[in-house]
Parts: sequence; structure tokens; C-alpha cells
Amino acid sequence: MTAIDSTTTPVMTTGRVVNAYLEEARAECLRYLRNPGFLLPTLLFPSVFYLMFGILLGHANGADAPRYLLASYGTFGVMAPGLFGFGVSLALERDTGLLTLKRALPMPPGAYLLGKMCMALLVAAIVSVILLCLAVFLAGVSLPPSRIGMFFALEVLGVLPFAALGLLVGTLVKGQGAPGIVNLIYLPMAFLSGLWFPLSVMPAFLQSIAPLWPAYHLNRLALSAVGLGQGGEALHAAVLAGFTVAFVLVAARRLRRHG
Repeated sequence: MTAIDSTTTPVMTTGRVVNAYLEEARAECLRYLRNPGFLLPTLLFPSVFYLMFGILLGHANGADAPRYLLASYGTFGVMAPGLFGFGVSLALERDTGLLTLKRALPMPPGAYLLGKMCMALLVAAIVSVILLCLAVFLAGVSLPPSRIGMFFALEVLGVLPFAALGLLVGTLVKGQGAPGIVNLIYLPMAFLSGLWFPLSVMPAFLQSIAPLWPAYHLNRLALSAVGLGQGGEALHAAVLAGFTVAFVLVAARRLRRHG
């Protein structure tokens, strides 16, 4: 009879590891798609704002207004899945002990964050499709397929800096205070980045600090995607990548220390 070494740790096969990642991503996506308190505001806010200001009032502000506002509200729309999907949920799950439970489960350590990232990417994709449909079919925005594809890809990937920022916020605040803190970041950042009003009509001081916010740089790239760019796309992309890496590194350090 062969003795069993109780100290040997079972090793997951590659197939099981991949399946664990896929199942966690599927579960996170379904959980948020079935949560109207998260999904409806995330989808409706940018869509309703664009319907009012980009379609009903858009052409009164100039022929390019619907295109300009497509970029602005596209950026505004993809901020929410990252900030709220990561920031609020992580803070709540830390408080309730769900994060501790997930760490104790036999699942790859990165599956939890990957699942939330897939959820944010999916919701950002839905927001982008809704806004593109409103712009093309109702506002009469004429964009070649290449620009439509560029805008869609940019907005979907553009959720990542805000997911990283949300991840950092989720490690800093308690669950009950997380929604208020995230809103204090989300709404002022949108305003200060020129998403609601063009920066050109804002005070000089606010114009000078606009590059401090990730939303400003994503909006510059979105304007380029719809044909209203002013150059510097590589710099804006590099700044967004820097924001993302910095937020993730600080958040990972806090998670290791404080759980």
C-alpha cells in the first residue's frame, strides 16, 4: 500500500486554471448585468445626456456638436464601470469578508481582478455601442467604419485607467463610504476634464489643471477618433498608461498589506 504524502499540494492543470479564470469572469459579468442598481444608471446617464444635448440641442450649437459630444459622453460613460465596478464593489467586499473568502478558495489569485476587469470592459462596450447608435442613427453623425471601430476600441480600452483608479479607491475607503467618495471623484473629474462644457469657456486656472485628470486625456483621444483631434495622441495614450500602472501598483501594495 502506497503512503500518501499529506504535504504535497495538488497542482491545477493549465486547463483548470484557464477554466477558473473564465468562470470567475462569467460570474462577475452576470452578477453586474443582473444588478439594475449598477447597470441602469451606468447605461442611462451618458445615453440620456447625449440624447438631450447631442441630439435634441446638438445642432443648435454647431454642426460638429453631435460629434464633439459623442466623444465627451463616451468618455463620461466608460468612467463609471471602472470607478463603481471596482471602487465600490471592492470596498464592500473587503468589509463583508467576501474578498477574504475568495482568497481562501482554490482559484488563481488574479482571477478575482480579471473577472472585474472583464465586467468593466463589457459594460464599457455596451455604453459605446448605445452612444454610437444614437450618434449615427438619430444625430446624423457621419463616421467612416474605420473611425467607428477606432472610437469603439478606444472607449472599451479606456475603461482600464478608471478601473485601476477604482481599484485604488476600493483599498482606501470603507464600504459604506465608497459610493460617496467615488461620486466625489467621478462627477468633479468629468466637469474639470471638459466633458460637460468645453475647456475653452472655463476659467484659465481650470484649463491649466485639466491634464491632471485621466478623463481629460481619454477625451482628447476620443475627439481624435471622431475626427476632431488636435494632435498629441501618443502623449495622451502614454499618460493614460502611466496613470493605470501607477494606480495598480499602489493598490496592489495596499491589498498585500491590508487585505
